[in-house]
Order: sequence, then structure tokens, then C-alpha cells
Amino acid sequence: MGSRAVGTALSPGTAFISDLPPRLDRLPWSAWHWRVVVALGITWMLDGLEVTLVGAIGGVLREKETLGLSESQIGGAASAYLAGAVVGALVFGRLTDRLGRKKLFLVTLGVYLGATLASALAWDFVSFAAFRALTGAGIGGEYSAVNSAIDELLPARVRGRADLAINATYWLGTALGAVMSIVLLDPRVIPHALGWRACFGLGAIIGVFVLLLRNHLPESPRWLLLHGRVDEARASVESIEHAVSATHRRETWPSPGPAAHLQAKGNVSFSWIARVLVKRHPRRTLLGLSLMVAQAFAYNGVFFTYALVLARYYGVPGHRVGYYLLPFAAGNLLGPIALGPLFDSWGRRTMITLTYAASGLLMALTGYALAQGWLSAATQTAMWCAVFFVASAAASSAYLTVSELFPVELRGMAIALFFAVGTAVGGLAAPALFGVLLQTGSRSEVFVGYAIGGGLMVLAAIAAAGLAVDAERKSLEQIAEI
Repeated sequence: MGSRAVGTALSPGTAFISDLPPRLDRLPWSAWHWRVVVALGITWMLDGLEVTLVGAIGGVLREKETLGLSESQIGGAASAYLAGAVVGALVFGRLTDRLGRKKLFLVTLGVYLGATLASALAWDFVSFAAFRALTGAGIGGEYSAVNSAIDELLPARVRGRADLAINATYWLGTALGAVMSIVLLDPRVIPHALGWRACFGLGAIIGVFVLLLRNHLPESPRWLLLHGRVDEARASVESIEHAVSATHRRETWPSPGPAAHLQAKGNVSFSWIARVLVKRHPRRTLLGLSLMVAQAFAYNGVFFTYALVLARYYGVPGHRVGYYLLPFAAGNLLGPIALGPLFDSWGRRTMITLTYAASGLLMALTGYALAQGWLSAATQTAMWCAVFFVASAAASSAYLTVSELFPVELRGMAIALFFAVGTAVGGLAAPALFGVLLQTGSRSEVFVGYAIGGGLMVLAAIAAAGLAVDAERKSLEQIAEI
């Protein structure tokens, strides 16, 4: 397979050398990078907002003047959201590799906006579950397009801490959802029959502003290089460099590393993707599956049903659930921010193993304390804050792992596949299982669910100890060659 000089368009199979990836990696952190983080990282905030709203209004939706849902139906609606996310991730993940990162992160956000607005207009369980599934499809598609773009645009030396911090913005959405629920679910402010609808309507309004902000972001130069569109990739990098130079003089930038040896591959087939995942990188595939399944079960099991736990065991009314979600969100937000730099300094293997093991043991301990009746609503929340300070960094590292370990030509689809399997195996089962366990009224039954979640996290830690890749401070091109 011959090499050739870089031209305006390269046909699939053509090998070439490009200095564009190392030029992106050498850039100093700037206002432009912050714009990328805000415009794309908002995905996590929107997901956190959606999950929090459904969790916070769980008790309210049982009332006859709202939708009159049962606990199992509330859990079923949560599972519908996750099922939609699985389908959306697979469909849009494939499209983001074929059509580009930018096109898809605009389309998926549009799907989310329409569906979350429709959720506010639901009239029964079936319509509510259907609209939640569509909302999940938009968010699932976002994960593939957005995480691909983020990793391909950010400098390698800060990719770990930046990814974890971006993923932590999920909990900004949680905090926002909690505040919204405190105000809009207070019957003294607005009747419950309207308040839960207003929650979803405001979420859609936030998304509109994000859509406008994203329109100014560039296509990923790495994706353009994959498709042989070298001139467009060069123009994109030069535009980014120009934006960065507005706040950092070029003479202060480090020299770029060695040029990358690349190949224009265009759109790859499913058989190609399967060969890479199963034959070329089976260890990475097993690692990604272990991390994603464990964190999906743990998070969805606890968070989707937390409002129900507060209501059933501690008598917390629906309009006060938000007060307990705020400190919970704070712990989840601060964990990745505080621990993120260690993923770039201590390394991926060490930190993934430690965070998964610690959070799994703490989760089981908290469940046991609930079963023994040792906790109040306040101390239960304090325990979860400690658990998810660590677990949030662990879960974020799962998304970092599956987005940085696979080649650019299948990055979007790889993220989608791992997210889909993790959600289908761990995430979909957890809310439904916990809904059934809660309906028994037995604290011991609920502890079983928490013990399963903690055990899965510990098993994932063992997998990370043996399979994790030392990807810290390496370019995506270097990682693909390891």
C-alpha cells in the first residue's frame, strides 16, 4: 500500500503523513477549549437533568391528579428512557462515524429537545414511557458524537482530567433538576398537575441555547483526515490555532510531536468493526464491557429509585426530594474534578482500579446500613455522597476508556456499542429490579440490589487491574498503535 503526498482528497487505503494531530495536542489550554467543553459537555448536564427530574417527580407521578403511576410503572418509564438511549446510541453512533461529529451532535440534540418537550405533554403511562424512550434516544446518540469529538479536539496531556471533569457536569444537571423540582413541585408554588410538566418544558428551553452554541464548533480534524479530506482538516486546525492564538502567543507553544502516520479509510464495515473489537483488541473490549456494565447498574439502581427510597423509608414528600439530591449531586460533581488529575499523573490502570474497588465496597456498606435501620434521610444522603464522590470518578473513567482506546474510524460506534451493552445489561435491569425490591417494602430485599451493584464494581476493578491500558498523556494515534 503506497504512500503519497497529501492532496485535496485521498481515496480509501491511501497512506500518508500528517502533522495535524500533534499540532492539536501541543496547543495550550485556552478560551477556545473552554467553549468546546461547555458546548459539548452540556450533554452530560442534560442527561443529569433528565434523570433527576424523573427521579424527583417519581413520588408526584403516583398522585391521581398527575399520571397516577405505580412504583413499577415509574421504574418502567426509567427503563424506557434507557432502552431509547441504547437504540439511539447504536443508530447515531454509526452515523457519527459515517457523516461526521458535528452533523450528529446537532441532530441528536434536536431529537432530545423535541422529545423532552413531548414528555411534558404526556397523558398516561404509555405516552410518558414512549416520550421518555425518544428522549433517551437523543441522549444516547449524544454520547457517541460528543465523546468522539471531545477526545479528538482536546490535548492529550489533559485528556484524562478534562474528560472526567466534563462527565462530572452530569451532576450540574442533577443540581439544576433538584432546584427545579424544589420550586416546581412545591404545591404552594404551582399545583402538582402542572409542576411536573413545567420541569420538562424548562429542560427543553435550556437545550435550545446549547444548540445555538454548538453551531459554531468545527468538525473534528481527525475525522476529516480519516475520510481523506486533508485540506478541510488543515483549514480546521488552522482555524483552531488562530482562535487559540487570540489568548496565547504562538511563540509560547511547545513544538508539535512527530508527524502521525495515517491511512484514509473512509466508512468501515460492521465486519471491520467486529474484527477490531474481537480479534485485534479483545482485552480492551472485555475491559470496556466490564467497566460500563458495572457503573450502569450501580448508578441507575441507586439514582433512578432514590426518591422512592426517601419516600418509603424516611417519609420525605416529593417536593422536598430536591433538598436531598443537591448534596448527592455535589459529591458526584466534586469527585471527578478532585480525582481527575490523578488519572493523568498516577495513570489510568491505578486510578480505575482504586476508584471501582473503593466505590463497590462503600456501596455494599451503605446498603447494609439501610437494611439495619441505622440511617436517617440525612445520614443516608451523606453516605451516598461519600460513595459517589469516588464512584463518579470511576464511572467517568469508563467513558474515557471506551472513547480513547479504539481507532478514529470506529470511535463513535465503539462508544455506542459499549454504552448500549452496559446500559442493556446493567442499566435497564437495575431500575426495574430495584422497583420490584422496593415494592416489597423490605429493607433487606433492597440491600440485595445494592450488594449486587457493589459486587459488580469490585469485579470491574479486578478487570481493570489486569487489562487497563497505560494511555495517560499519549496521543490517540499512539494509543491506537499499542
